[in-house]
Amino acid sequence: MPKPPATPMIAPSILAADFARLAEETAAVAGADWLHVDVMDNHFVPNLTLGMPVVESLLKVTDIPMDCHLMIAAPERWAPPYAEAGAHNVTFHAEATDNPIAVARDIRAAGAKAGLAVKPGTPLEPYLEILRDFDTLLIMSVEPGFGGQKFIPEVLPKVETARRLVDAGELKILVEIDGGINDETIEAAAAAGVDCFVAGSAVYGVEEPAAAVRSLREQAAKASPHLRL
Repeated sequence: MPKPPATPMIAPSILAADFARLAEETAAVAGADWLHVDVMDNHFVPNLTLGMPVVESLLKVTDIPMDCHLMIAAPERWAPPYAEAGAHNVTFHAEATDNPIAVARDIRAAGAKAGLAVKPGTPLEPYLEILRDFDTLLIMSVEPGFGGQKFIPEVLPKVETARRLVDAGELKILVEIDGGINDETIEAAAAAGVDCFVAGSAVYGVEEPAAAVRSLREQAAKASPHLRL
């Protein structure tokens, strides 16, 4: 039998949540596929958010798989501990290391899926060969560092390139997008071939976050050439 189409994945970003109520905010997105955690170190990006202690605390209060996006310098040092702590997917930036394959192998050895992130201005082509060593490709559709930015549609050709390679069987990788995803932009991202959609204020900026997750998933499924509900 042919494999059934996958379902769009929605990963609410707690960067847009109320940091004083993170346990409740996590519970508010019941039904989400991943919980996206933006770790920033004020070195790789000009912002400081949260780190390992908060991730460890969240892992105790939710069964939603943790998607840790490390916007940090020296991922070879700091990425594997997030996997060891229990994160499901640990993504670091291609621009932050000279040896991304080694970092990916260490993440996988520590028990998590390994993701590679690229900034909006970073071309994908130099990294196509090494994507075989990764489970996730995170294409940034805003400049990393701050939430609430406007979606950059010029990154969608990178999504389309990755989607073609996956559909052709040359890569086995989940295509994720992060930045400015909401009810006005998710359909374009889905049509380009995204599998997993990170959404911050589009989920946490509304009265019923769980309903927003369902609505965004439905929109993505309608627009996607390869995903269904």
